[in-house]
Amino acid sequence: MDVEILDEDENPMLHRTDVTFQIVHEEATPERLSVRDSLAAKLNKDASEVVVRKLDTKFGMRKTIGKAKVYESADHAQDVEQDHMLERNKIELGEGEAEEAEEA
Repeated sequence: MDVEILDEDENPMLHRTDVTFQIVHEEATPERLSVRDSLAAKLNKDASEVVVRKLDTKFGMRKTIGKAKVYESADHAQDVEQDHMLERNKIELGEGEAEEAEEA
């Protein structure tokens, strides 16, 4: 799987960079977690700091366009991102936040 960064927009207020990328792949659309890991490696970031928001593959094509948010730290990702996006990207809630989620 080959990852190419198409666009990067800094968002200092939320401690992140919004990234648009393209993947060229041999088989079916790759899984979100493998895309996240490949993108994190390309950007020299930890996988827990990368949240893949969208993957769009046109029918019959071997190219996927995606959008991700790359945070300065995993804590910033947990503060900003919605719980379902953290769950999809397998980013664990911090201990204090996990307890609050259980109480709710």
